Amino acid sequence: MKKYIEERAVEIANYIIESNATVRQTAKRFGISKSTVHKDVTERLIQVNPSLAKQARRVLDTNKAERHIRGGLATREKYLHQQA
Repeated sequence: MKKYIEERAVEIANYIIESNATVRQTAKRFGISKSTVHKDVTERLIQVNPSLAKQARRVLDTNKAERHIRGGLATREKYLHQQA
């Protein structure tokens, strides 16, 4: 694996852990696709730094479990503003 990819994977994982970011937020921040973020954290990072990969994965799993709640809140806000 190329050095810059390893460095990007570590940087992405640190960002996810520090800011509790979603895959979508991380992709936007780094200017890469959601697929790349996911692959960096789930596949590439395990080879470079397994403990960091585990921490980042924990954050992503939590975000995935909560995403239906965030979606519902966004929809609620949308319709509250339309009624006003």
